[in-house]
Amino acid sequence: QVQVVESGGGLVQPGGSLRLSCAASGKISTIHYTAWHRQAPGKELELVASIKSTSGTNYLESVKGRFTISRDDAGHTLWLQMNSLKSEDTAIYYCEIQGMASHGGSLHGFDSWGQGMQVTVSS
Repeated sequence: QVQVVESGGGLVQPGGSLRLSCAASGKISTIHYTAWHRQAPGKELELVASIKSTSGTNYLESVKGRFTISRDDAGHTLWLQMNSLKSEDTAIYYCEIQGMASHGGSLHGFDSWGQGMQVTVSS
């Protein structure tokens, strides 16, 4: 089992910054995809940013230039630096990590999500 724990959400004023963190633990062999998603009230889940081992980083158009996704070399820790925050960034944010992990003596693919964190941008 791969566990993913998030931290860093909260309340921030418009124009402010927050840094979200996400840590994966378990018998992880490799990680090939990491991402941040968000869901605003009454809206569908959307992909905010991602890092794929084969194709690099990708961002939602509305956050380009303001958000930066990064991870450590092993991919077990993921961050989302959010600057110049706007009220429309208010949402529950989730991290996602995909890779291979050891279970029962063999490798299996996993797709693990964090529990979600509230980010509220308001004055």
